[in-house]
Amino acid sequence: MYSSIAEFIDDWTQEAALTQNVLDALQNSSLQQQVSTDDRTLGRIAWHIVTSTPGMLNEFGIHVPQVENAETVPQSAKEIAGVFRRVTTDTAHAVKEQWTGASLTEEVNVFGRTMTKGTTLLLLIKHMIHHRGQMTILMRQAGVRVPDIYGPAREGWAQIGMDAPTI
Repeated sequence: MYSSIAEFIDDWTQEAALTQNVLDALQNSSLQQQVSTDDRTLGRIAWHIVTSTPGMLNEFGIHVPQVENAETVPQSAKEIAGVFRRVTTDTAHAVKEQWTGASLTEEVNVFGRTMTKGTTLLLLIKHMIHHRGQMTILMRQAGVRVPDIYGPAREGWAQIGMDAPTI
């Protein structure tokens, strides 16, 4: 749970930037990659991160513009990444403008559960991280270089002249 808006903004800025790096690495040809026909494609997961962020915020009581044509996954990786840039900015601005540190302890009903507003912001970030992890697996399967996230990816180790850990 967050106890200050600044604390959330710091985490949001860092995690959104890491997600932006992943989205920027996508290629149009990789968007159809999927584990099975029963699962989302890489493009659909990426678009879900983009479109669910404002949807979740509105559910939490933070008013932000929805993504236009949210039901249709763009065929352009650059478009997905570009819309996420706007969503990231809208999110930080709306949270700063609409909530205060004191309001973070207020309880709200979200998706049928009661939680504090500070907890909802943590849920938003965890949701993004969860789907970002799914994307990195599909990126590997599609032959797309996975950017460094919390440390070097396999290619990042090679760039610094080291073998990637095997554990």
